[in-house]
Amino acid sequence: MDLPEALTARGNVTCVVGAGGKKSTLYALADRLERAVVTATVRIPPFEEQVEDVIVTDRPLEAIDSAESWPIGLVAGREGSDRYLGYDPETVDDFVADLGPETSVVVKADGARTRWFKAPNDDEPQLPTATDVVVPIASAKIVGERLAEEHVHRPERVAAITDLEPGDRISASDVAAVVTSDRGGCKDVPDGATVIPLVNMVDTPELEETAREIAGEIRERRDVPRVVLAQLLEDRVVDVV
Repeated sequence: MDLPEALTARGNVTCVVGAGGKKSTLYALADRLERAVVTATVRIPPFEEQVEDVIVTDRPLEAIDSAESWPIGLVAGREGSDRYLGYDPETVDDFVADLGPETSVVVKADGARTRWFKAPNDDEPQLPTATDVVVPIASAKIVGERLAEEHVHRPERVAAITDLEPGDRISASDVAAVVTSDRGGCKDVPDGATVIPLVNMVDTPELEETAREIAGEIRERRDVPRVVLAQLLEDRVVDVV
């Protein structure tokens, strides 16, 4: 199963949240879709090398209609040299409402500062109402690491969900608890949207075993259609559980 098939439920708006491969998922997914738009509802680093063109515009629908090669990136503005600004969720809802089914939209909907694991803050994720699929991501590599800022974004939020203490080792069960929590990876999922968790960085047989343990725990905790195990730096779906 390839990535678009693994992450497809219905509709054409996919939002990626969590940590440990969010941007890699966005770009790999967009590259495999026939006509894809990459955008964000939060800040996003420059990504010109991952798409045919990045367009800064307050008229996203016009930019989509005039595009001649795909995928394209759409952003609301630029903040310095190292970040673009995303659109507010309502703007994404507005332009998505006028798109045909042939255009897919993939959205970065929160931040993680390159960590492997996270739980969201009060003001995130920023999910459009039109979201069809939410993909909460975590890295298989986080299992066995300590609950600390080196690898965890907002460790205090993770602690509140898991009852871990700072410095405790993170287990597969802890990862699943955060990914499936309404205060974690499933926070503010719009009515009717499908959640498809993704465990990334499955780079070795040992990490695949860990990822399968996480996936099993996720399936026990929440009714999801599948859990995707991936090695996104190699553009590879390892398995679907």
